Amino acid sequence: MKKVGIIGSGAVAKALAKGFVAIGYEVKMGTRDKNKLADIQNVIVGSIAEAADFADIIVLAVKGTVASEVLKQIHTENKIVIDTTNPIDDKPPINGVLQYFTDKNSSLGEILQKENPNTHIVKAFNSVGSAFMVNPDFEGIKPTMFICGNSEGAKAKVTEILTAFNWETEDVGKIESAGPIEALCQLWCLPGFLNNQWSQAFKFLKK
Repeated sequence: MKKVGIIGSGAVAKALAKGFVAIGYEVKMGTRDKNKLADIQNVIVGSIAEAADFADIIVLAVKGTVASEVLKQIHTENKIVIDTTNPIDDKPPINGVLQYFTDKNSSLGEILQKENPNTHIVKAFNSVGSAFMVNPDFEGIKPTMFICGNSEGAKAKVTEILTAFNWETEDVGKIESAGPIEALCQLWCLPGFLNNQWSQAFKFLKK
């Protein structure tokens, strides 16, 4: 059975855990507080390190402010890490715009890849709310998930997962593309902060 380790215990981690279970993965969730995962069924719960060691694929689903620290605590060499994080600062939004702790010519995805050069980081799942990460329902329209990363093989595997979760995937290149993808989180949140509209996703149209 395919094995995925999900690092985190928030809404994103829980939503993706349920999704992976539904498509036949064995799931181990890594957390510092097991009580936060008491309501999740059909998964194994352990420490962050245990979940990473268990997995063929690791999902990083923690706050962006601790993402770098968490990856330094686990073994990720030659593994795929699906990076769902965004570099959201602790400062409040300004006129609805989330504040990031990265500069405009950098990204958290790039930082994580530079710090973990032997890890196959793929940015994904960062530009939509947790309620729509698995089997998003937009009246028959399949939304687009933008991904990037340096490993073509890793991106192909993540595309397989996204297809199983009923997403259309748009590969926009190497890890330097993480900045524009992370900016989509700011754009996704704007209708929410301005108009309390949180039920949306992006669709990339081509001809």
